[in-house]
This record gives sequence, structure tokens and C-alpha cells, in this order.
Amino acid sequence: MMSNKNQLNVKTSEDMTATELNIEADVVIIGSGAGGGISAYELAKAGKKVIILEAGPFVPSEKFTEMMAVSMATMYEGEGAQSNTDGDITVLQGRCVGGSTVVNAALCFRTPDYYLKKWGKEFGLTNLTPEVMLPYFEKVEKNLGITEVKPHETSSGAETIKKGLKALDIPLGLARRNIRDCAMTGFCFAGCKTDRKQSMMVTYLPWACNHGAEIYADTRVTKITAENGTAKGVNAEVIDPKTGVTKTRLSVKAPIVVLAAGPTGSPLLLQQSGLANSSGQVGKNFACHPSLSVTAIYEKKLNDFHGATHSLFDDRHTLPENGGWIQLNAVQDPVEASFMAEPGTGKPYVRYMQNYPNSTRLITLIHDKNVGEVTMENGYKEIRYQVDDEDFEAMKKGLKENARILFASGAKYLYLPTYDTQRINSVDEIDSVIDALENESARYRYTSFHPQGTCRMGADKSKTVVNPYGETHDIKNLYVVDASLLPTSIGYNPSETVYALASYIADHINEANPG
Repeated sequence: MMSNKNQLNVKTSEDMTATELNIEADVVIIGSGAGGGISAYELAKAGKKVIILEAGPFVPSEKFTEMMAVSMATMYEGEGAQSNTDGDITVLQGRCVGGSTVVNAALCFRTPDYYLKKWGKEFGLTNLTPEVMLPYFEKVEKNLGITEVKPHETSSGAETIKKGLKALDIPLGLARRNIRDCAMTGFCFAGCKTDRKQSMMVTYLPWACNHGAEIYADTRVTKITAENGTAKGVNAEVIDPKTGVTKTRLSVKAPIVVLAAGPTGSPLLLQQSGLANSSGQVGKNFACHPSLSVTAIYEKKLNDFHGATHSLFDDRHTLPENGGWIQLNAVQDPVEASFMAEPGTGKPYVRYMQNYPNSTRLITLIHDKNVGEVTMENGYKEIRYQVDDEDFEAMKKGLKENARILFASGAKYLYLPTYDTQRINSVDEIDSVIDALENESARYRYTSFHPQGTCRMGADKSKTVVNPYGETHDIKNLYVVDASLLPTSIGYNPSETVYALASYIADHINEANPG
């Protein structure tokens, strides 16, 4: 297998010797994940000199350990501990070359027409019609190998859950993933050592570098610069990840700045730079698709360790008017299993982990309201977000269906993801146990992989941050291309939405800035 570094024109802090470095380019891109990677390729292919700045490290796939704890410490934002202010929702994001695409589950959904039409009606995004977006979905699906999971790729837990869906006459949804020839190791969240997952690190970024793009890892942007309402470039620091010491102060002069630092990073950088916030909406309207995993214990060993991370789903209730939740299966490694439930301490906990081979999980993920805010307080990032009361009621309905599916699949008993021990021992207990749950802070083990919404896109510059073509209302040639654009929560994994929007916005940038 060829080293990723041989494919990528990447410089790390180890490569930097100068204390100051000034670069001129046509485009500087902040972030190398879904939006940054696709923008880099599309703009470099058009002949532009592109510089990509990534705050996280460059970790080549041959150094992936396939150990969740190690991967979290090296390739996740906040070493995998990023959370809301209350500490009850873990907000997982990649922080490495390739961003979250390196450590996500590769699950892809097209943006439902429902949301494209809603955004047109409520936010003036009449340009993003289903007809306009269709070729962009088709393009990224082809480039990233987004296809339906194959029968031989489904995990044993998914096969078991299928029995529950069939018994309850629930239509089976088959996952679509950006993976080619899956090795079925089950380590998507730790990084795909075999390069089968089509992350930005093995697709769009090397393609961009083939057209002359350059990547600087370990490089934290401190300010976006602008003059007379037009973007001029960025100031950044190259930081030694071992010591935290700044090695090089870097400035990039570029007439086009593309912000792809993610829904927590992008608003903070705009706030720090004092830009693009005449609406007062930068950092607001945060949503994150909170999810809860119900762990089922069976009589027999499932050994649900291998296969597609996600194989199946039930989305009959995903749209808000239908309930606002989706069910997703997921393989679960021992690290995740150890904190997804509270079986008790001491011997009960040991018994729980001894039963790990007999377990699988089903995730209930909700379409949430955009009620959160991302700010910097006393030098620390704050994600101020609590699950809305109505959203919690949707979660409870989803958990009831989740439990019924698991029992119909043969589960002996279930663990709810609470910080106090909550077991459901039979179908007869489902309603009473879940009805008793209240929307309390710091009681549930929420996980989110889908932050979104903090630089909302729309036509009305008094209520949104970015215009319908990805450019900030206030600063010309400053674009945003990550999930912070999304005007509303979409209830599905947003990666393909970001892929398509970034591709669409890149076309607009090229049209507005030819040559």
C-alpha cells in the first residue's frame, strides 16, 4: 500500500524550520474535511493555486492503530471529549488531515427533497432545487463510490436486527456508504487502515494535490483578514503537537478564503476575526442530531465486531411531521460498549462486559431543533445546547420503537443509555420504563456525530450568515462550505449533503473567478 504522504503534498510541523512564512495563493482553505477537501480539488482542477490549512495532525493510514481510544486521542477534536456545556452530549468530530471523513462511519444519504423545498420556501434558497442538486449528488456518489451495502458486508448484529424488523413488518432500509470493497474490519470510527473508506485523505485531497494544491497540517488559523469588505487571506500558527509550542507564524495572502473548519470551528474563527456577523447569527442555530444507543443482550454470542459499521436503518419516522427520529444499527467495539450503558459498578459491570459478545445496539437519532449556540468564553469553546423538550418526547417515541425491534429480534433484556442503571426486561415494560424518563440534564449518554447549523445559509442577510451561493453576506470572497451552512437539522447523516453543497459552491466560485 502506498503511503498517504506519497500521494499528498503535505507539510507538518516537523517539516517547518522558518519562524515566519508568507505565502501567496489564489485560494486558501481552512480545514481539510468533507467541504475543504472537495473545494480544494474542484478549485485546483480549475487552475487555481490552492493552500489547505488543517489544525489537526497528518496521520497516514499505515499508522492507524484500529484502537478506538488511541484514535480518539490523536484524530478527534478535543481527543474525543468535545461536549456540550452540560457534558451530557459527546460531540464527535475529526481533527486531522481529512477531517471527520477519516473517522466517520461512511454512511451517506442524499438530502431529502423535503428539506431542499423547505429551505427554498423558508430561507430563500430557491437555487437549491432537487433538480439542481441531483447532478451534484450523482457526481459525488460516483467519485466516492457511494453504493448500497452488499449482503456479505452486513454485520451479525444487523442480521439479527433484521429479524426484528421483519417480525414487526417494518421496511428494511439498506445503508449506502462511501466505501469500495469493504474489508469489514468494523473499525470505521478508528480510521480505515486498508484505505477502503473513501475519505478525503484518499480521494479528493490527493486529487487536489495532483493539481498543485499544498496542505499544511498542525496549522491553526488565528484570523481571517479582510479589507473594505473583501477577504484578503489568513494568519495562522504552525504548532508542534508534542509540545504545543508555535514553530512558525504563517500568513497566506489569497483573494478567496474558503472556511471549512466545521460547525464548531468555523463560527469561532469568524467571531475571533470579527467578520461576517452583522446578522448576529454566527454561532447560533446549532443542532447536532443527538442519539441514544440501546444495548441488547442475547442468549447466544453474536460477535458483532465485523462488517459494515452501519448496515441498515428504519427511516419511516425521520421527517419531523412523521415523528422526527431514525433507527440505525451499528457495530460496537469494546470501548464504546463500556460507556454506552450503565450496568452498575463492580461485579455487575464485569458481567456486562463479559456479555459484550452477546450484545448489539440500535441507535435512535433525532431530528432536533436548532436551539444551540457555539461561543468562546474565557478562552474556552462553549457548545451551549440542551435537548429541547419536544425533541425529547420524539426521542422517547423512537426509543420505544427501538426497544420493540430489539425484543422482536430475540433480545433477552435491554440497557438504556442512562447514567443510572435502567434495564428493560420484557416487551411489557417498554412503555412504563420509557414513559418515566424525563428531559433532565446530565442523565443520558448522548452521542452526536452531526454538528450543524452555526453559519446558516439563506437569502435574508439580517437572519443568516451566508448567501445562497456559500459566500458570506458581509465579506466578499469569503465562503463557507461545511455543515454549519445547513439552515435546519436534516435528520439524516449530513456528509453527502456537505459533499454536494461544497461541489455546488466550488462551481460558483469558479464561475465568479475564472482563470
